[in-house]
Amino acid sequence: MQLIPTSRLAKADKILFIAHLAIGDFTYLQNFFQAFSRAHPHVQVHIWIDEVRRTTDQAKWGYLKNYALYDWAEQCPFFAKVYRRTYSPQLLAESIAEARAQHYPLVVSLATLRPHHYARLARQVGPDAWVVGMRRKPRWYAPSDWLAYRCLDASFARFSPFAGYHITDEYADWFSQLSGLVVNGEQRLPFVDIPAQWQQYAQSQLLEWGVAKPTTASGKPALVFINPFAKTKKRCWPVARVADLIQCLQARPEWAQTRFVINATPQEIDQAKAQIADRLPPNTYWFSAQQSFFQLPAILQCCGLIISVETAVMHLANAVNVPVVALMRRKNPEWAPIDRARSTVVMAARRSDWVDAIPMEQVLEVLP
Repeated sequence: MQLIPTSRLAKADKILFIAHLAIGDFTYLQNFFQAFSRAHPHVQVHIWIDEVRRTTDQAKWGYLKNYALYDWAEQCPFFAKVYRRTYSPQLLAESIAEARAQHYPLVVSLATLRPHHYARLARQVGPDAWVVGMRRKPRWYAPSDWLAYRCLDASFARFSPFAGYHITDEYADWFSQLSGLVVNGEQRLPFVDIPAQWQQYAQSQLLEWGVAKPTTASGKPALVFINPFAKTKKRCWPVARVADLIQCLQARPEWAQTRFVINATPQEIDQAKAQIADRLPPNTYWFSAQQSFFQLPAILQCCGLIISVETAVMHLANAVNVPVVALMRRKNPEWAPIDRARSTVVMAARRSDWVDAIPMEQVLEVLP
């Protein structure tokens, strides 16, 4: 039996999903939100993107306020409302009050971290709602967990991993339990609709970098995008090794005319530039999406090859249909890019290895 009773879903005019989301999560989850919206056109879909880095430190509010995912979510036509102001305790309280005023009939928490906390939050924003959420075994030393899970009217059965599963299999299981929704095959392939202004921006940037055609005279990609940075050091590749890789390729006649772009976040780019300031290869440029999230996929769409560590960029490569070489640890193979035809995964040798254990030579071996 589905977690949202059929009768309640039929009568509902809106639903609130609560989730803590990285861009990689959203790249795949958006397909399920879209499919849910299409299956139930009478239900407005609202989404609460919770900021797990919530803080009272005002110095951090600037970049938290401008989290790139908000740009993307607010452009999605299947979301009628996006809650994006939860990065401070005061704004969290204001957002809770705003949500309560909506009188949601249905609230669903998809939060896998601290599910007891999000069970409480879901009930706070929907005091009279049918509330569905994640549930984990209550901690024996925290009786409050039991009280938190009593806030739920229904809870998801835990997903059972199987050999070779992809993260979208887990997401599909959630929505199947929730409402009987079925999303399979190509319906799970990521997508991104890039506004015209950012496509025009990308074309201007290409002219500035001297890229006029998709390929060089030798048939190699005219523009290669390299992303060595992730949120944690375990998933980063040394920027000095990126410079070595570019120099090695440029020494080969067939790659001599290729332009290279190194990506970094606004918070990382100055430090990254300093690391290789005295040895930045020719025809190599820095990129950072400073103004809008859509700057990133707009540039990715114009590349002939993308090389990225295990972070959102490798999934966005699939969304814009550009071949990608993904550098990954062995710990989470379910997060490999879903489009196998356009994706080459280079794994670190051992499960305990970080991404920086992948040598440059291993990357060179798989390049087209």
